[in-house]
Amino acid sequence: MKPVRIFTHATSEPPGHIGVLINRLDIPFEQVCLEDGKQVPMDLDNVSALIFMGGPGDVNKAPDWMSQEMALIKLATAREIPILGVCLGAQLVSKALGGEVWEADHVEVGWHDVKLLPASSGHQWFDGLPEKFNVFQWHAHVFSAPSGAVSMATSECTECQAFTFGNNLAIQFHLEMNSEMIEFLTEKYSSDLVGESDCVQNREQVLRNISNSCQQTFAIADILIRNWLLSVK
Repeated sequence: MKPVRIFTHATSEPPGHIGVLINRLDIPFEQVCLEDGKQVPMDLDNVSALIFMGGPGDVNKAPDWMSQEMALIKLATAREIPILGVCLGAQLVSKALGGEVWEADHVEVGWHDVKLLPASSGHQWFDGLPEKFNVFQWHAHVFSAPSGAVSMATSECTECQAFTFGNNLAIQFHLEMNSEMIEFLTEKYSSDLVGESDCVQNREQVLRNISNSCQQTFAIADILIRNWLLSVK
């Protein structure tokens, strides 16, 4: 099997539990951290799938590396090479495939419920998931499902939480983050943890029972992300 290529955008936001799953399934992978100043490798002949992780940034004010990533997403989609986008990665997928990405009225931070939409019923990637589950969120931008995509999940704070587009999966929420990653973010981006919105939790709320919350999130990843990975050839 050719390796899965994982793009990360910040050293503080590695593949986390997604990397654990890839190792558990004995899938070969390579990682490109664009924060290190690396160029986006555009060759697709030696990859089985692409994963775009989260990180800071605005796809509507795309630096060169983001524009290159979106060009790569278009190319991979045309060649039917599977793509997984997480948070910023999902926004890149949406924008690249004709969707819209915009700054939300408020950030969504903390542990929030996501509800599956009827279209997810019977879809192989979502098979086995509960209708509603609690996951970690940290984003200031939101996206629409591009034309031809199917919205799969929503929440009180963000209308489109996930969509599929052929063999591409885009999710706004984080299934990869462990407690160390989350604790680091609450220190680095503490200014996001204030506000009057129900969509924003403070640091105490985010870190309360964090170990249990992460384990529950990993259980969701062990279904959704594992199902997607198993569909990669």
